[in-house]
Order: sequence, then structure tokens, then C-alpha cells
Amino acid sequence: MNKKAFAGLFFLALLAASFFRLSGLSLRPMHHDEANQALKFGALIERGEYRYDKQDHHGPSLYYLSLPFARILGKNTLVSLSEGTLRLVPAFFGLATVLLLLLFLPALGRSAVFWSVLGLALSPIMTYFSRFYIQETLLVFFLVGFMVFLWRYAIRPSWGWALAAGIFAGMMYATKETAVIAFGAIAVALPSALFLSKNRPEHGAASRKPRTVHLLLGLAAALLTALVLFTSFFQNPKGFLDSLLTFRVYFVRAAERGFHVHPWYYYFQVLTFSKAAGRLFWSEGFILVLAAAGSIAAFRTRPAEQPQLAVLKFIFFYTLAATAAYSFIPYKTPWNLLPFYIGFILLAGSGAALVLNACRDKIGRALVLLLLLAGFINLSVADYSANFVFPADPANPYVYAQTSPDFMRLVSRIEDLASLDPEGKKILIKVVASPYETWPLPWYLRSFERAGYWTSTEEAGEIDAPPLIISSAEEAVKLEGELKDLYVSEYYSLRPEVFLVLHVREDIWQKFLKSRGLS
Repeated sequence: MNKKAFAGLFFLALLAASFFRLSGLSLRPMHHDEANQALKFGALIERGEYRYDKQDHHGPSLYYLSLPFARILGKNTLVSLSEGTLRLVPAFFGLATVLLLLLFLPALGRSAVFWSVLGLALSPIMTYFSRFYIQETLLVFFLVGFMVFLWRYAIRPSWGWALAAGIFAGMMYATKETAVIAFGAIAVALPSALFLSKNRPEHGAASRKPRTVHLLLGLAAALLTALVLFTSFFQNPKGFLDSLLTFRVYFVRAAERGFHVHPWYYYFQVLTFSKAAGRLFWSEGFILVLAAAGSIAAFRTRPAEQPQLAVLKFIFFYTLAATAAYSFIPYKTPWNLLPFYIGFILLAGSGAALVLNACRDKIGRALVLLLLLAGFINLSVADYSANFVFPADPANPYVYAQTSPDFMRLVSRIEDLASLDPEGKKILIKVVASPYETWPLPWYLRSFERAGYWTSTEEAGEIDAPPLIISSAEEAVKLEGELKDLYVSEYYSLRPEVFLVLHVREDIWQKFLKSRGLS
């Protein structure tokens, strides 16, 4: 593939990635994890407050990196923020990861990099969580940067590569605690790749060996980057220590039984086969098949368009180690597979290049090219379906404890009822539900000044007949005697098999019916 062809095809792939990641960012209701992150960012943007919480939430990078996006868009308060504004942050870093793959050009060659770029651009799961206000897409961006800068340092040691690798390593740690899994996988992969390459990198490697001063510089950059963010720019000195203490919490959580515990093959099940009755067949098995070919390519004689097979071995061993680690941990969610799946995508690019290069005659090459294009077209169809047709549907394998679209009917009803009350957005709303059944309500009720939250009827005490009460289905049974005939109740789906009940005081309900011409 010549330079002009690569440039043109890369530009088209980048356009596709931009369309899938930036269009319709508000289509899906806020997931409860997104809403939780959003309110934490709200405290930062309004009051400049951020304190790392070792019991919950993740690293600070998402919140601090959201600030410039919000400022540029003129959003300075929690109420002014929108789903689209917040999701623009991971979408941007999802696109930036596509651009980062260009740094692999000297090592993998144009053909392999292009097919990797196309796989990343069109991968339904990579796109889906690039539209999700959580840490994973940022983690993948910093991971890819760390890997490529670390490799560049390995083949040509310099203070510049050491500094860049250190900063990206620090940002990984400041993004999410699971970065330690990636660090462990890289610690296995790099020496393994170099050992199998006879302890010296290929194609233009420098004769200079790593220098202690470079390694210390990289380590200092990583520590300083993480320290600055975890301590809230030195306003919370205990923050960095808490980031270390939190591993005790996550070790316990990883071993707990519960909703998030899945078998070792869960991630492969999500990627390879998922089909609901009467719905679209979902699979990214095409990427996995090409990744298998890429794994073979890593151990073949060096082809002309892959000047450094050692880097492909590095990617192979990283992917193998990270996949094994994530699969071994019982606690699993779909977005947790992103840090190892990026390795499969990079291997898939080399696999596609290998298959094409293996075909010497024009007809065979044309047939292989058609098969590749068919596979990527199928990916793009699944990508569109996952993100624009079924973004909140349980038939979508990437939908996980997702807020139901029916929940938005509840939000609309509250808005309508508040507009009929003399106090408007100052209407009193009492929410009685466990935290799991409350979120993402605090995000959607952020403009209501008098919305209060209690975890149970016992904690709430006497209800005192407020205009609106929102409760879980379980608490609604407890409230039934107290509410008597004073309220009209409506049920709404929060997420699969989880319901919220809106209790509307009779006088407000009558106003609502009259406004609709129903009384």
C-alpha cells in the first residue's frame, strides 16, 4: 500500500469513526454509572471540588479532562450540562486512539495499521463505550500511547520516549485502578517479545542500551502525573495514598458473588455470539478470526510490510496475558474487555495484511479483499444497529444494566407535573429507594432544587404529603397504607425487572388531567 492510498483510506476510516462516535450522543438514557460520574464532575465544575473516593468511583482523569470540553462549550454548571456534552469526552478520546495507531506505522507497516484503524473505527463495542461517560475509553487511549512509547524507547532509548511513556503510564493509573492489570501484562509481554527476538529489536534498533537515568525519568513522570491528579493538584495530599489503599476494596469486590460475577468465557461470549429472539445476530468474531491470523504473523519470517515482528510479538503476548487476567477475575462487565480487546484489533490488522500478502495472483487477492470488505461492512452494520437502533435494548450484547427508555417517560411526567405547580422546579419531590434503584434520578432531577433522597421509608419518616413521591416497587408496598387515597400511582421501568413508582398527590393529578382535557 503506497503512501497516497494509505492517506486516503485512513481519512475515510477516520470519517467513519467520527460519524459513529459523535452522532446522536443523547440517544440513549444515562446509565446509572454515567449519572454518578456526571454529578461528581458537577461538583468540580461548579465549586472546584474533587476528592478521590477509595470506596467507589475511579480515578480523577475523566473529571479533570472533562473541564476543557465543558468550558469550551460554555457549560459552567451541573444544570447546563447535557448527555451530549459529557459523552463528547470519551468520544474524543475514542477518535484520538484511532490517530494514535499511526505511531505503529514504522513497526507494523501501512497495510497492517490501516486494517487495525478500520477495525477500531467500526468495532461496535469500541464505538458503544466511546459514547459512554465512563473511564474505559480514556484508559484504552493512554494504554495504546504507553505501549507505543514504551516500544519506541525499547528500540531507540531516549529521554523523550521515556518521558512520554511515563506520562501516559501515570495517566493510565489516574484513570482507573484496573490499569495495574495492563501494567502486569506489559511486564510479561515486553521481555517475552525481546527474548524471542534474540534480545534485540529488529530493523534500525539503536545499539544503545536503556539508561538508568531514562528509566528514573519515566518513573518520576508517571508518579508525578498520578500524584498531581489524585491529590487534586495538591489540595488533598491523602488522595494518592487512598489510590493505593483502594486495591484492598477492589480485591474484595473482585471475589464477591453477585450480579457482576460471570464465567471465564463471558467476554468471548459477548464478542462472538449474542442473539435475542427475532433480533439481529451480533458478533465481532470476524475481528477474532483475523487476530488469530495476526498471531500467526507474529511468528513468521518478516514480510516486507512488517519491518518489526518483535512489536507484533509484544502485542500478542500483551493480549494473551491481559485476556487471561481479565477472564480469570470473576467480576466482569462488558466495558472491562476494552483494554485487552484493543490488542485483538491490532493483531487483526496484521492478520488482514498477512492474508492479503499471501495471495500472489490478482484474482485470489481480489477475492480476499472482497471477503475483508464484506466482514468490515458487516461490522459497520452491527455498529450502526448497536449505537443508533438498539442503544438501550437488552437484545444488544453491550447493554448492561442499562436505564430503560421507559424511564424517560417518568422524567417527562415529572417535568409536566412541575410545570402545573405554582412552585415549578421548586416543587418538593421525595425519593424513597435504595441507591441501586435511585440512579440515574439525581442526574435527571438536577434542576429540581427540592428533590430529597432516602433509602427507605423508615429513614424518610413521615411523608407529610409532598406533591410528588418517587419510590421503588418494594418501598411502594410499605407506603401504601400511609398514602391511602391521597395519591395516584404510576409504574415505570428503570431497567430490566426494576421498577420505580411515581406517586402524584390527588390535587396535582387533577390539574394534570384538566390540562390534558381528561377531567
